Amino acid sequence: MIKDLLSQFNKAFESKARLNIMSVLMVNDSMSFNGLKELLGLTDGNLAAHLRALEEAGYVAVQKQFVGRKPNTTYSATDAGRQAFSEHLNALEEFIKNL
Repeated sequence: MIKDLLSQFNKAFESKARLNIMSVLMVNDSMSFNGLKELLGLTDGNLAAHLRALEEAGYVAVQKQFVGRKPNTTYSATDAGRQAFSEHLNALEEFIKNL
């Protein structure tokens, strides 16, 4: 039973940073790179690596634009990302209930 529940966890969200990123993106339409960095207390490189992994999984969409003359990169959860994250949270909840 426990092994079955563990198999439902999504490996993309096993990292605390990725879990935090998706949590923020689930409750915000989008978030800037700098906003995520400040909120989560991550370095540029660490945040970029985790965002890239989530983007490659199809869970995060990236939008690059200029605000004035400054580049502005924003991130949002994709529909697939929202679905996968919800399923991951449901699996965690079931796991906790069955401890």
